[in-house]
Amino acid sequence: MKVRPPFELADVFHRHGESYERTKAGHLGRVERRVIDAVTTCRTAALGGHVERCDDCGLTRIAYNSCRNRHCGKCQGIARAEWLAARQAELLPVPYFHVVFTLPPAAAEIAFQNKQTVYGLLMRAAAQALMTPAGERLGAKIGLIAVLHTWGQTLTNHPHVHCLVPRGGVALDGQRWVACKPNFLLSVRALSKTFRRLFLDGLNAAFCRGELGSFGDLAPLAKAAAFGERLRTLRKSPLRRLRQAALRRTRAGAGLPRALRASHGHRQFAPRRRRRQ
Repeated sequence: MKVRPPFELADVFHRHGESYERTKAGHLGRVERRVIDAVTTCRTAALGGHVERCDDCGLTRIAYNSCRNRHCGKCQGIARAEWLAARQAELLPVPYFHVVFTLPPAAAEIAFQNKQTVYGLLMRAAAQALMTPAGERLGAKIGLIAVLHTWGQTLTNHPHVHCLVPRGGVALDGQRWVACKPNFLLSVRALSKTFRRLFLDGLNAAFCRGELGSFGDLAPLAKAAAFGERLRTLRKSPLRRLRQAALRRTRAGAGLPRALRASHGHRQFAPRRRRRQ
């Protein structure tokens, strides 16, 4: 039988939820309020329940229904395990590299207010930044597994993409496997430049199409001049601030690296045990 941890996220909402909602009233929308309500009522009488009975001894107990919200730390364990098992089955019997693409704060705050548009752009730019140079420099088509993390371990806004990339790819003619160097996938600087160009070009195109919104402190960015200045600043920023890459080898068959096994790889909130620390 699982033992309930002494401290859960729902306890935080129960104790401080009302004061937090009053303080952040201007920043909490319908979606955020529904998440708070789901987490606080998960597996309580508020969501109803059902009676479980043992066929052998006749013991009965009441089990309350779960909220099944993707942000809830109590509901996504099975889904996360199934997702990781499916990704594990997709791995090739070759070594892998771990590559991370991270947005700087000046771009992350825009992403926070335009999640669907910018997160999708981030994923596409990361994939293209890897696949395009690989075709040009390795002469191969590579594949990858990419996971979007929108928060850091401290639950602050920190959008980044973890990519698991095999050490090589299929030749452009489709007839053989092309392996790259054991400790070198692609030039970090080349990846940085390519990713920055793809992401900022896509961000500018989204603004021109009217797909980006700017609210609160970012309201001035709704004007073309201010947004253009933000883009120029990002284009001139050091590569290390726009793109952070960690290239680490994993042994063949070793499975997903720790970054992809982390619980927040499948949901936004960290697991319950980590929140106790």
